[in-house]
Amino acid sequence: MMFENNLLNGGLIALIMGAIVFFIILAVILWVYTSFAFMAIAKKAKLKTPGIAWIPAVGPMIVAFQSAKMHWWPWLLFIGMIIPVINFAASIALVVMFTIWQWKMFQKIKKPGWWAILCLISPLNLIFWGIAAWSD
Repeated sequence: MMFENNLLNGGLIALIMGAIVFFIILAVILWVYTSFAFMAIAKKAKLKTPGIAWIPAVGPMIVAFQSAKMHWWPWLLFIGMIIPVINFAASIALVVMFTIWQWKMFQKIKKPGWWAILCLISPLNLIFWGIAAWSD
């Protein structure tokens, strides 16, 4: 009985560790893909520093906001994020602003702006970012 319990616990731990490793590898692959895509978009938009797309988590957002030329908006978000009471509302506002920045970014590289709305659906965003980055 005790031997079976140890096997079950060991198998469960191995399954959890395998899932963690899988998701870490998947996250790195997605980060590399989006970084390459947003770096190509930044080059198309003629930004001075396309390499900022490689900053984890915020690189694509920085590229989109620099292309949109709406430089005062991030300061409002920063103020909202540090005030705990309105942090949730600021998070929602961040999604809305990132969508607006993407809309303007797509327009700047001569792609339809409404793609930004479709980018809210997770698998579609990878497709549209890739098309925007590597198509003519």
